[in-house]
Amino acid sequence: MIVKAALGSGGGGHALLVHGGAGDSSGTTLDGQIEACRRAVEAAKALLEAGASALDVVQRAVEVLEDDARLNSATGGALTSAGTLELDASIMRGSDLAAGAVCSLPPFSHPVAIARAVLEDGKHVLYSAEGAVTFARAHGFNPANPTDMITAEARVALASVLANRVDTSPKGTVGAVAIDRHGHVAAATSTGGITGKQPGRVGDSAIVGAGTYADDALGAASATGQGEGILRVALCHRTLVSLATAGTPAQAAFEGLGYMKERTGAVGGLIVIGRDGQIGWARSTPSMPYAATWAQHGIMAGG
Repeated sequence: MIVKAALGSGGGGHALLVHGGAGDSSGTTLDGQIEACRRAVEAAKALLEAGASALDVVQRAVEVLEDDARLNSATGGALTSAGTLELDASIMRGSDLAAGAVCSLPPFSHPVAIARAVLEDGKHVLYSAEGAVTFARAHGFNPANPTDMITAEARVALASVLANRVDTSPKGTVGAVAIDRHGHVAAATSTGGITGKQPGRVGDSAIVGAGTYADDALGAASATGQGEGILRVALCHRTLVSLATAGTPAQAAFEGLGYMKERTGAVGGLIVIGRDGQIGWARSTPSMPYAATWAQHGIMAGG
């Protein structure tokens, strides 16, 4: 079953929507993840209302999510089969289609900030592994101590996967979409990937058009879920192109997830914002924590 929700509209003003990952959370675990999303929106809301760019807003929101070990991005992210962190993130600006991304990045506190530096540098869009480390160091980012970012919960989840080949962790990828007072959109996504993944595996979150996309002519989207399926259907770009005929962001997300499920069998979630400021989401998993705010409205959150 695919669930969708139309949350509200920027009404020609601003709006922000974040997700904490499609998965199978419930009870106090889901409550904590919803609270993490609410905190991210609270942190970025002041920027949005003060007239900051959508790009600044989504970066700030995702940085807060990356710091929260209740989610799967930087701190507390999923571990590879070798017990290491390999992080993926991307960010995109809708006004000029500028984008930046990093993948297979070892522990750095805020991969999305490094992705933003890649966007601003403008020479390339995507850096991987040691190339991403070299770029990050050259732009003033220092690696984190792995012991500060690898949690006991992540180690337990890895041990379970290695023993049973089943990922029991309820945590998922994080992301944000926003529209600012000038009508510009942006999107950002960050993840630790899949627990027990092979070293060097890259999912959708670092890939423009799959896990993240933003275009002022279309809208913005961030995806979460089974990355291989999201990659194969270029989910975010496909969903935004269909938004013109789908009517609402929630319906476009619903149709995008349905197409992915039909063609690949994969499940996941999407948050979407239209070029008119309407926001909505859909998921084909039991849960997807989210939080949102828009012009003349407080914060709405759920899962």
